[in-house]
Formats: sequence, C-alpha cells, structure tokens
Amino acid sequence: MKLGLQIPSFTWPAGTSGLPSTLARIAQAAEDAGFASLWVMDHFFQIDMIGRPEEPMLEGYSALNFLAAVTKRIRLGTLVTGVIYRYPGILVKTITSLDVLSGGRAYFGIGAGWYEREAIGLGVPFPPLKERFERLEETLQIALEMWSGKLGSYTGKHYRLDETLNSPQPLSKPHPTILIGGAGEKKTLPLVAKYGDACNLYAFDSLEVVRAKLAVLRRNCDAIGRSYDKIERTAIGRLDVGSSNSVRNAIEYCRSVSDAGIEHLIVSIPNDYEITPIDLIGKQIIPVVANFAAG
Repeated sequence: MKLGLQIPSFTWPAGTSGLPSTLARIAQAAEDAGFASLWVMDHFFQIDMIGRPEEPMLEGYSALNFLAAVTKRIRLGTLVTGVIYRYPGILVKTITSLDVLSGGRAYFGIGAGWYEREAIGLGVPFPPLKERFERLEETLQIALEMWSGKLGSYTGKHYRLDETLNSPQPLSKPHPTILIGGAGEKKTLPLVAKYGDACNLYAFDSLEVVRAKLAVLRRNCDAIGRSYDKIERTAIGRLDVGSSNSVRNAIEYCRSVSDAGIEHLIVSIPNDYEITPIDLIGKQIIPVVANFAAG
C-alpha cells in the first residue's frame, strides 16, 4: 500500500504571510517521509466538514504549481477538480502544464462537482446533477483527445472545440493519470471503468461499503472488457498519530483499508504544519504498510 498526503486546510498559526513557507515545509517533509503523492482540494471556499467557508483556501492549481517547484519526486493532484469550474480545453492545458513543469508528476483528479455555495458565490453556473455528469464525460473525452497528440476537433452536447491543439504534450505517458472521484454506482463508477486510470472512494465510510463499491467497479470493467487491475484504487482517509498506541491503531486502520481492496490511501493529518506527525508516519508507518497487498 502507498500513502498519500492531502492538505485540506490552510488555517495555520503563521497566518497568511506564513502560507508559502508552511506549505513548502509540509510538502518537503512529506516527500522526505516517503509519501507517494500530495493533494489539495479544488475548492475556493473552505468546506463545512473542515471549517468555516471564510477560512483561507488557496486556488488548487496555483498551489500545485508552487508545490511542483519545492519538491522533486512526490506526485501532485487535486482531490478532485469540479468539472464546472473551468472550460475543458483550458483545464487540460492547466494539467498538462503542471505535468511538464513537475517533470511528469501530475494526477488529473476530476469529478462532477458538488459545492453549490462556492459556485453561486463566485458566479459560476451550477447546472443540475445530470448535466454535470454529461459535462464530466465530455471533459474526459476532450482530455483524451487533446492528449492523443492528434490535432482534430470535438463536438459534444455541451462543448465544442474547433482545434484540440495541446502543445507541449505531457511528460507522463500515455498521459497524466486520470483519477475520477466519487462512488456513485449509476454514473461515477461506470465512468471510471470507461475512462479512468484511478478511482477515489471514502475510507471514512464502512469498509464493507468500500468493498461493495469496488465490486461494482469490477463488474463495470468486466462488462466492457477492461482489466479491473489496471485501475489504481485510491481512497481518502485520516491518520491521527502522536503516541505508540495511535501508531499501532493507524497501522491497523491501513491494514483494514488495504484488505478492503485499496492500494493507495490518501490521508489528512491533524496539525500537519507541526511536521512531527509527518515525520512519525514516515518512520513508523509507511515502511510497514508498504508490505500490505490490496485484498
């Protein structure tokens, strides 16, 4: 099992002026500790389950480009981009630029989007769920066409591109890993089977739910003749360490998530800005869970 680090909050003691240095220290500590990936949310207001809407929130791709400059190996992505926030062609150029400037380390994390308050608050159209999923599938199709290296056009129900020109092409081959977030059985998991290189589920839920969602994904893969094992199975979770007992609990939690079928657990860590919890996970947890094989 691999561990990734999500940074869901920028509310740190050093305040706004300390954001750059704190973010850089967290990223460099995560890389040194052996985390496989580093993630930020693609939100503009803080979300309710983390804090108050008015708390600091950095724009996701600006933050990732900064992180690309202060790290060398760790992979980078949003968990996940709401499809409604950017025109697809511009979004693909944004991801491509991140991939090139990071030396081929970009994930393309994307989903249908759900945070209506920030969309309406900032003047972004927020269509009904059905339309958001239609836009999501068209965006995935546009990304694959732009990353094919072939110059063409695209006409869909919601988007039209006269030229799918994308130069330079990404360094990641055949393209940045497409990670589709969400667990919906009617729309999201079929899209993962058809277009995704990775899925992202919630390890906060019952792990029986995780197993059930992965079973649905496998059936969708079988139905279209795609190998289920080609899809990286990721999940979001949380690790709270600080004592030998909590370290043991964290290891057992990772083991149970792995047994449920997850290969890459992406965790948030309370007080990440203190760095000590990151170092502790690197020394006492990452080497152990590296031996876990997904069930």
